[in-house]
Amino acid sequence: MSAPSISIAIVDDHTLFRSGLASLLDEFDEIKVLFEGINGQDLQHKIKNHPDLQLILMDINMPVMDGYTATKWVKENYPNVNILALSMLEDEKAIIGMLKAGAGGYMLKESTPNELLTAIKAINEKGFYVNDLVSGRLLVALKDGNTKPIFSARELTFLQHCSSELTYREIADLMNVSPRTVDNYRESLFAKLNIKSRTGLVVYAIKNNLIKI
Repeated sequence: MSAPSISIAIVDDHTLFRSGLASLLDEFDEIKVLFEGINGQDLQHKIKNHPDLQLILMDINMPVMDGYTATKWVKENYPNVNILALSMLEDEKAIIGMLKAGAGGYMLKESTPNELLTAIKAINEKGFYVNDLVSGRLLVALKDGNTKPIFSARELTFLQHCSSELTYREIADLMNVSPRTVDNYRESLFAKLNIKSRTGLVVYAIKNNLIKI
């Protein structure tokens, strides 16, 4: 006896990509595409008619209502519906933005159908999907921590600069300290927060309102 299929929706403003993806995923017995949407607003109208929806493949850059806003709206109004971001963007800002909005994973549009199927199954089962773009630590950094570490004023300044596109050397110049001192700030924060990437630091800082974006 086969497992019940996962009911999904595809929200993307590019008709050819959206329709092509729906056709590809329909080939899998494990997937059932309930509907397609052209943007977040279109999704808002259609989701009401599909109470059995389990997961949404969400594009980011869309007119009228983009993926960030749509994801946040879904998680507020349909918290049990999982979201997998599907985008051409590979930059940290986009990844952090979608995870912060409530997406459980992030995939590139160049992924293969089988890779996408793996991600869909993982998010449906666990609520999240970890890959090269989204580390486990990044997801942990988004969760509410129990104990809040204490940061120095200089560490908070360093954290703020980390959210920019400045290199570590440029941050050192801006803070009037040596690159070695900036390395110390970074290593201290890594140790305090059990995080190993700049992206992870930024996600933690955003989540805990330590920096202004």
